[in-house]
Amino acid sequence: MAQRIIISKQLEEELVTAISECEHDKIFVLTDETTREKCWPRLQTFYRLRDAHLITIGATDSNKSLESLSHVWKALSDGGATRHSLLINLGGGMVTDLGGFAASTFKRGINFINIPTTLLAMVDASVGGKTGINFNGLKNEIGVFNDSRFVILDTEFLRTLDEENILSGYAEMLKHGLIANEKMWSELVTFDIEHPDLKKLSRMLADSVKVKERIVKKDPHELNIRKALNFGHTFGHAFESFSLRTTKADGSATGRQAILHGYAVAFGIIPELYLSATRLHFPQDQLRQTVDFIRQHYGTLPITCDDYDELIELMHHDKKNTAGQINVTLLAAVGDIHINQIISEEEVKEALDFFREG
Repeated sequence: MAQRIIISKQLEEELVTAISECEHDKIFVLTDETTREKCWPRLQTFYRLRDAHLITIGATDSNKSLESLSHVWKALSDGGATRHSLLINLGGGMVTDLGGFAASTFKRGINFINIPTTLLAMVDASVGGKTGINFNGLKNEIGVFNDSRFVILDTEFLRTLDEENILSGYAEMLKHGLIANEKMWSELVTFDIEHPDLKKLSRMLADSVKVKERIVKKDPHELNIRKALNFGHTFGHAFESFSLRTTKADGSATGRQAILHGYAVAFGIIPELYLSATRLHFPQDQLRQTVDFIRQHYGTLPITCDDYDELIELMHHDKKNTAGQINVTLLAAVGDIHINQIISEEEVKEALDFFREG
Protein backbone atom coordinates (compact mmCIF):
# COMPACT_ATOMS: atom_id res chain seq x y z
CA MET A 1 0.00 0.00 0.00
CA ALA A 2 1.48 3.38 -1.03
CA GLN A 3 2.69 5.76 1.65
CA ARG A 4 0.61 8.94 1.91
CA ILE A 5 2.39 12.20 2.71
CA ILE A 6 0.34 14.99 4.28
CA ILE A 7 1.61 18.57 4.50
CA SER A 8 -0.21 19.46 7.69
CA LYS A 9 -2.52 22.39 8.23
CA GLN A 10 -4.60 20.94 11.11
CA LEU A 11 -2.63 18.23 12.88
CA GLU A 12 -5.38 16.72 15.02
CA GLU A 13 -7.86 16.38 12.14
CA GLU A 14 -5.22 14.88 9.86
CA LEU A 15 -4.09 12.43 12.52
CA VAL A 16 -7.71 11.36 13.13
CA THR A 17 -8.07 10.65 9.40
CA ALA A 18 -4.79 8.71 9.29
CA ILE A 19 -5.64 6.62 12.37
CA SER A 20 -9.12 5.84 11.03
CA GLU A 21 -7.56 4.41 7.85
CA CYS A 22 -5.16 2.16 9.80
CA GLU A 23 -6.31 -1.03 11.46
CA HIS A 24 -5.80 -0.64 15.21
CA ASP A 25 -6.97 -2.38 18.34
CA LYS A 26 -4.43 -0.43 20.42
CA ILE A 27 -2.36 2.68 19.69
CA PHE A 28 1.24 3.08 20.82
CA VAL A 29 3.28 6.30 20.50
CA LEU A 30 7.09 6.20 20.35
CA THR A 31 9.07 9.28 21.44
CA ASP A 32 12.59 9.93 22.59
CA GLU A 33 13.31 11.87 25.77
CA THR A 34 13.46 15.17 23.88
CA THR A 35 10.26 14.77 21.84
CA ARG A 36 8.42 13.48 24.90
CA GLU A 37 9.17 16.81 26.57
CA LYS A 38 8.86 19.18 23.60
CA CYS A 39 6.40 17.57 21.18
CA TRP A 40 4.22 15.01 22.98
CA PRO A 41 2.37 17.71 25.03
CA ARG A 42 0.89 18.99 21.76
CA LEU A 43 -0.56 15.55 20.94
CA GLN A 44 -1.43 14.09 24.32
CA THR A 45 -4.64 16.14 24.55
CA PHE A 46 -5.92 14.75 21.23
CA TYR A 47 -9.09 12.73 21.86
CA ARG A 48 -8.02 9.79 19.68
CA LEU A 49 -4.78 9.42 21.68
CA ARG A 50 -6.40 9.46 25.13
CA ASP A 51 -5.74 5.73 25.64
CA ALA A 52 -2.43 5.56 23.73
CA HIS A 53 0.49 3.72 25.32
CA LEU A 54 3.60 5.94 25.40
CA ILE A 55 7.02 4.36 24.79
CA THR A 56 10.14 6.49 25.31
CA ILE A 57 13.76 5.79 24.36
CA GLY A 58 16.90 7.85 24.87
CA ALA A 59 17.60 10.79 22.57
CA THR A 60 20.50 11.12 20.07
CA ASP A 61 21.79 8.73 17.43
CA SER A 62 23.74 6.68 19.99
CA ASN A 63 20.33 5.23 20.99
CA LYS A 64 19.57 3.98 17.48
CA SER A 65 20.68 0.62 18.77
CA LEU A 66 19.72 -3.00 19.28
CA GLU A 67 19.16 -2.24 22.97
CA SER A 68 16.63 0.53 22.20
CA LEU A 69 14.95 -1.65 19.59
CA SER A 70 14.62 -4.46 22.14
CA HIS A 71 13.13 -1.97 24.61
CA VAL A 72 10.45 -0.97 22.06
CA TRP A 73 9.63 -4.61 21.22
CA LYS A 74 9.29 -5.39 24.93
CA ALA A 75 7.10 -2.34 25.57
CA LEU A 76 4.81 -3.37 22.71
CA SER A 77 4.63 -6.90 24.03
CA ASP A 78 4.09 -5.84 27.66
CA GLY A 79 1.42 -3.38 26.52
CA GLY A 80 -0.57 -6.14 24.84
CA ALA A 81 0.14 -5.12 21.25
CA THR A 82 -1.13 -7.53 18.61
CA ARG A 83 -0.50 -7.72 14.88
CA HIS A 84 -3.53 -5.40 14.56
CA SER A 85 -2.01 -2.59 16.67
CA LEU A 86 -0.70 0.78 15.44
CA LEU A 87 2.58 2.55 16.28
CA ILE A 88 2.91 6.32 15.85
CA ASN A 89 6.55 7.50 15.65
CA LEU A 90 6.87 11.06 16.97
CA GLY A 91 10.41 12.30 16.61
CA GLY A 92 13.43 12.85 14.44
CA GLY A 93 15.08 10.42 12.03
CA MET A 94 16.41 8.20 14.79
CA VAL A 95 12.86 7.66 16.13
CA THR A 96 11.23 7.16 12.71
CA ASP A 97 14.00 4.78 11.55
CA LEU A 98 14.03 2.69 14.74
CA GLY A 99 10.26 2.87 15.26
CA GLY A 100 9.63 1.88 11.65
CA PHE A 101 11.95 -1.11 12.03
CA ALA A 102 10.30 -2.11 15.33
CA ALA A 103 6.84 -1.92 13.72
CA SER A 104 8.00 -3.78 10.60
CA THR A 105 9.31 -6.72 12.63
CA PHE A 106 6.97 -6.96 15.64
CA LYS A 107 4.63 -9.91 15.01
CA ARG A 108 5.90 -9.81 11.40
CA GLY A 109 4.67 -6.26 10.92
CA ILE A 110 2.14 -3.79 12.28
CA ASN A 111 0.92 -0.49 10.83
CA PHE A 112 2.85 2.65 11.67
CA ILE A 113 2.52 6.41 11.10
CA ASN A 114 5.47 8.83 11.09
CA ILE A 115 5.13 12.34 12.52
CA PRO A 116 8.64 13.73 12.03
CA THR A 117 9.62 16.59 14.33
CA THR A 118 12.97 17.63 12.84
CA LEU A 119 13.69 19.11 9.43
CA LEU A 120 16.02 16.18 8.69
CA ALA A 121 13.30 13.63 9.40
CA MET A 122 10.70 15.61 7.45
CA VAL A 123 12.77 15.86 4.32
CA ASP A 124 14.55 12.53 4.48
CA ALA A 125 14.29 9.88 7.18
CA SER A 126 10.51 9.57 7.55
CA VAL A 127 9.82 9.39 3.78
CA GLY A 128 10.75 6.52 1.48
CA GLY A 129 10.44 3.36 3.54
CA LYS A 130 13.97 2.93 4.89
CA THR A 131 13.97 1.69 8.48
CA GLY A 132 16.76 0.38 10.68
CA ILE A 133 19.34 0.74 13.41
CA ASN A 134 23.08 1.26 13.70
CA PHE A 135 25.09 -1.88 14.47
CA ASN A 136 28.71 -2.79 15.12
CA GLY A 137 29.77 0.85 14.79
CA LEU A 138 28.18 1.27 11.35
CA LYS A 139 25.29 3.53 10.31
CA ASN A 140 21.99 1.86 9.38
CA GLU A 141 23.65 -1.54 9.14
CA ILE A 142 20.49 -3.52 10.00
CA GLY A 143 17.05 -2.68 8.60
CA VAL A 144 14.29 -3.27 6.08
CA PHE A 145 12.40 -1.35 3.43
CA ASN A 146 8.84 -0.77 4.63
CA ASP A 147 6.63 2.30 4.16
CA SER A 148 4.70 3.89 6.98
CA ARG A 149 1.01 4.18 6.11
CA PHE A 150 1.15 7.98 6.53
CA VAL A 151 3.76 10.70 7.01
CA ILE A 152 2.35 13.90 8.51
CA LEU A 153 4.66 16.91 8.03
CA ASP A 154 3.93 19.82 10.38
CA THR A 155 6.49 22.63 10.27
CA GLU A 156 5.25 23.99 13.63
CA PHE A 157 7.51 21.36 15.22
CA LEU A 158 10.50 23.19 13.71
CA ARG A 159 10.02 25.89 16.34
CA THR A 160 11.38 23.38 18.88
CA LEU A 161 14.70 23.05 17.02
CA ASP A 162 18.00 24.83 17.51
CA GLU A 163 19.99 26.23 14.57
CA GLU A 164 22.25 23.16 14.39
CA ASN A 165 19.31 20.80 13.86
CA ILE A 166 17.72 23.10 11.27
CA LEU A 167 21.02 23.07 9.38
CA SER A 168 21.24 19.28 9.68
CA GLY A 169 17.95 18.86 7.83
CA TYR A 170 18.75 21.61 5.37
CA ALA A 171 21.76 19.62 4.11
CA GLU A 172 19.42 16.95 2.74
CA MET A 173 17.36 19.67 1.06
CA LEU A 174 20.57 21.00 -0.51
CA LYS A 175 21.31 17.49 -1.79
CA HIS A 176 17.79 17.28 -3.27
CA GLY A 177 18.37 20.61 -5.01
CA LEU A 178 21.65 19.39 -6.51
CA ILE A 179 20.07 16.24 -7.95
CA ALA A 180 16.89 18.04 -9.08
CA ASN A 181 17.34 21.30 -11.00
CA GLU A 182 19.15 24.64 -11.04
CA LYS A 183 16.14 26.65 -9.84
CA MET A 184 15.80 24.62 -6.65
CA TRP A 185 19.58 24.52 -6.07
CA SER A 186 19.88 28.30 -6.56
CA GLU A 187 17.08 29.04 -4.11
CA LEU A 188 18.69 26.79 -1.50
CA VAL A 189 22.20 28.28 -1.68
CA THR A 190 20.81 31.84 -1.44
CA PHE A 191 18.20 31.23 1.31
CA ASP A 192 18.84 32.94 4.67
CA ILE A 193 19.06 29.74 6.70
CA GLU A 194 20.33 31.57 9.79
CA HIS A 195 17.06 33.56 10.02
CA PRO A 196 14.64 31.20 8.25
CA ASP A 197 11.22 32.34 7.09
CA LEU A 198 9.21 29.26 8.23
CA LYS A 199 6.43 29.88 5.72
CA LYS A 200 8.89 29.94 2.82
CA LEU A 201 10.82 27.01 4.32
CA SER A 202 7.58 25.00 4.48
CA ARG A 203 7.02 25.51 0.75
CA MET A 204 10.67 24.61 0.01
CA LEU A 205 10.31 21.54 2.21
CA ALA A 206 7.26 20.38 0.25
CA ASP A 207 9.21 20.79 -3.02
CA SER A 208 12.15 18.87 -1.54
CA VAL A 209 9.98 15.98 -0.35
CA LYS A 210 8.48 15.73 -3.85
CA VAL A 211 11.98 15.16 -5.27
CA LYS A 212 12.51 12.20 -2.96
CA GLU A 213 8.97 10.90 -3.41
CA ARG A 214 9.29 10.95 -7.21
CA ILE A 215 12.58 9.02 -7.15
CA VAL A 216 11.41 6.48 -4.55
CA LYS A 217 8.27 5.70 -6.59
CA LYS A 218 10.48 4.86 -9.58
CA ASP A 219 12.84 2.66 -7.55
CA PRO A 220 11.52 1.69 -4.10
CA HIS A 221 14.30 -0.78 -3.26
CA GLU A 222 17.33 1.22 -4.43
CA LEU A 223 18.21 -0.96 -7.39
CA ASN A 224 18.79 1.95 -9.77
CA ILE A 225 17.92 5.67 -9.78
CA ARG A 226 17.17 5.80 -6.03
CA LYS A 227 20.96 5.72 -5.60
CA ALA A 228 20.78 9.39 -6.65
CA LEU A 229 19.52 10.09 -3.12
CA ASN A 230 22.87 8.84 -1.82
CA PHE A 231 24.72 11.80 -3.32
CA GLY A 232 27.04 13.08 -0.56
CA HIS A 233 26.43 9.98 1.53
CA THR A 234 29.35 7.68 0.68
CA PHE A 235 31.82 10.16 2.14
CA GLY A 236 29.14 11.50 4.50
CA HIS A 237 28.41 8.17 6.20
CA ALA A 238 32.16 7.58 6.57
CA PHE A 239 32.57 11.01 8.19
CA GLU A 240 29.63 10.30 10.50
CA SER A 241 30.86 6.85 11.57
CA PHE A 242 34.38 8.29 11.99
CA SER A 243 33.06 10.97 14.34
CA LEU A 244 31.15 8.38 16.39
CA ARG A 245 34.28 6.32 17.11
CA THR A 246 35.19 7.62 20.53
CA THR A 247 37.76 4.93 21.40
CA LYS A 248 40.74 3.47 19.56
CA ALA A 249 41.48 -0.24 19.23
CA ASP A 250 43.72 -0.02 22.30
CA GLY A 251 40.85 1.46 24.35
CA SER A 252 42.23 5.01 24.51
CA ALA A 253 40.05 8.00 23.64
CA THR A 254 40.06 9.44 20.11
CA GLY A 255 38.93 12.87 21.31
CA ARG A 256 36.39 13.05 18.48
CA GLN A 257 33.07 14.88 18.67
CA ALA A 258 30.01 13.17 17.15
CA ILE A 259 28.44 15.17 14.31
CA LEU A 260 24.80 15.28 13.24
CA HIS A 261 23.82 13.28 10.15
CA GLY A 262 23.04 16.38 8.10
CA TYR A 263 26.44 17.89 8.86
CA ALA A 264 28.05 14.65 7.68
CA VAL A 265 26.03 14.85 4.44
CA ALA A 266 27.01 18.50 3.93
CA PHE A 267 30.66 17.55 4.43
CA GLY A 268 30.21 14.53 2.11
CA ILE A 269 28.83 16.74 -0.66
CA ILE A 270 32.17 18.59 -0.89
CA PRO A 271 34.45 15.66 -1.93
CA GLU A 272 31.71 14.16 -4.09
CA LEU A 273 31.25 17.45 -5.94
CA TYR A 274 35.04 17.58 -6.37
CA LEU A 275 34.97 14.12 -7.99
CA SER A 276 31.99 15.24 -10.07
CA ALA A 277 34.09 18.12 -11.36
CA THR A 278 37.26 16.10 -12.05
CA ARG A 279 35.46 13.14 -13.62
CA LEU A 280 32.32 14.59 -15.20
CA HIS A 281 33.14 18.31 -15.52
CA PHE A 282 30.58 19.58 -13.02
CA PRO A 283 30.69 23.41 -13.43
CA GLN A 284 33.37 25.07 -11.31
CA ASP A 285 31.28 28.11 -10.43
CA GLN A 286 28.45 25.97 -9.01
CA LEU A 287 30.99 23.78 -7.21
CA ARG A 288 32.52 26.86 -5.59
CA GLN A 289 29.16 28.42 -4.66
CA THR A 290 27.96 25.18 -3.03
CA VAL A 291 31.23 24.56 -1.18
CA ASP A 292 31.32 28.16 0.06
CA PHE A 293 27.74 27.84 1.36
CA ILE A 294 28.64 24.66 3.23
CA ARG A 295 31.87 26.08 4.65
CA GLN A 296 30.07 29.24 5.80
CA HIS A 297 27.23 27.47 7.60
CA TYR A 298 28.60 24.06 8.59
CA GLY A 299 32.30 24.74 9.19
CA THR A 300 34.48 21.68 8.59
CA LEU A 301 35.49 18.35 10.09
CA PRO A 302 39.01 18.23 11.57
CA ILE A 303 40.66 15.33 9.74
CA THR A 304 44.28 14.79 8.73
CA CYS A 305 45.92 12.59 6.10
CA ASP A 306 46.59 10.11 8.93
CA ASP A 307 42.81 9.50 9.03
CA TYR A 308 42.45 8.63 5.35
CA ASP A 309 42.93 4.86 5.74
CA GLU A 310 40.27 4.70 8.45
CA LEU A 311 37.83 6.70 6.33
CA ILE A 312 38.49 4.45 3.32
CA GLU A 313 37.91 1.38 5.49
CA LEU A 314 34.55 2.86 6.55
CA MET A 315 33.63 3.60 2.91
CA HIS A 316 34.21 -0.05 2.04
CA HIS A 317 31.27 -0.89 4.32
CA ASP A 318 28.86 1.25 2.27
CA LYS A 319 25.82 -0.75 1.15
CA LYS A 320 26.06 0.56 -2.46
CA ASN A 321 29.42 -1.12 -2.98
CA THR A 322 29.90 -4.16 -5.21
CA ALA A 323 32.84 -6.58 -5.20
CA GLY A 324 34.65 -4.49 -2.61
CA GLN A 325 34.79 -1.40 -4.86
CA ILE A 326 33.72 2.03 -3.61
CA ASN A 327 30.60 3.10 -5.50
CA VAL A 328 29.39 6.72 -5.51
CA THR A 329 26.77 8.86 -7.20
CA LEU A 330 28.23 11.85 -9.07
CA LEU A 331 26.81 14.79 -11.05
CA ALA A 332 27.83 16.12 -14.47
CA ALA A 333 25.69 19.20 -13.73
CA VAL A 334 22.92 20.13 -11.33
CA GLY A 335 20.22 17.53 -12.02
CA ASP A 336 22.46 15.42 -14.31
CA ILE A 337 22.86 12.26 -12.21
CA HIS A 338 25.40 9.48 -12.78
CA ILE A 339 24.96 6.51 -10.45
CA ASN A 340 27.30 3.53 -9.95
CA GLN A 341 30.56 5.44 -10.34
CA ILE A 342 33.42 3.26 -9.09
CA ILE A 343 36.23 5.31 -7.58
CA SER A 344 39.75 4.30 -6.59
CA GLU A 345 41.35 4.80 -3.20
CA GLU A 346 43.68 7.34 -4.83
CA GLU A 347 40.67 9.37 -5.97
CA VAL A 348 39.24 9.16 -2.45
CA LYS A 349 42.49 10.59 -1.05
CA GLU A 350 42.50 13.38 -3.66
CA ALA A 351 38.92 14.27 -2.77
CA LEU A 352 39.78 14.26 0.94
CA ASP A 353 42.70 16.61 0.19
CA PHE A 354 40.22 18.95 -1.47
CA PHE A 355 37.85 18.63 1.49
CA ARG A 356 40.63 19.67 3.86
CA GLU A 357 42.23 22.39 1.76
CA GLY A 358 39.98 23.31 -1.20
